[in-house]
Amino acid sequence: MLGVYNYTVWLTYASLISAVSGIFVAMHGSGHPYIATFLLMFCGLCDAFDGKVARTKKDRTDFDRRFGIQVDSLADIVAFGVLPACIGESMLRIYPKIEEIPHLIKSKDYISSGKTIIVLAILIFYVLAALIRLAYFNVMEEERSSKEGGVLKCYTGVPVTASSLVFPMVMLLQYALPADLTLIYFGLMLVMGFAFVSKVKVPKPGLRGILILVGIGVVEALILLFFHDGINA
Repeated sequence: MLGVYNYTVWLTYASLISAVSGIFVAMHGSGHPYIATFLLMFCGLCDAFDGKVARTKKDRTDFDRRFGIQVDSLADIVAFGVLPACIGESMLRIYPKIEEIPHLIKSKDYISSGKTIIVLAILIFYVLAALIRLAYFNVMEEERSSKEGGVLKCYTGVPVTASSLVFPMVMLLQYALPADLTLIYFGLMLVMGFAFVSKVKVPKPGLRGILILVGIGVVEALILLFFHDGINA
């Protein structure tokens, strides 16, 4: 069969499976954005360690390495580009099941008003920015690697994986605060989209930094689970 199937790409494949599942749940499932948000965080967890796991294989061929880079970016556009957009759309359509939270955009208004075009434009812009950022990273990293070698120390533009921490925080606040944060979510999509294609320099975290980010994600997940269970109780 075509492709690579050894353990160096298992986390990437798991991230894609989680992302596709999250998209399906956000668009059709009864858990809608809540469950999809957990799946987004799982994608972030997989991405945090996939590169380090891949580099543990001593006999990894150049083809394996290049395949891993490409498949990682392809999975990332689904996980951190399309999935957050689907979560946002599902928030407009059916979120939340929390009657106490007054919503600014009801589904009938969303469908019938001119806001549809604005919302669609934001969704498209966000996904397009994520795509451009990933393609740019692949090209620049290949050029850098051929000239300098070694491991990248600094990103240009905010990595798309940041969405796995930013958007779950909005969902957490949506449960914690008596207000509708749907518009905040879409505002952050705009900000994140511009951040993806900006020239800002972002240091690449080492193992300690990765563990701190993972810890933040775990705390977010636990608090989100606590609020959700408390409201449903």
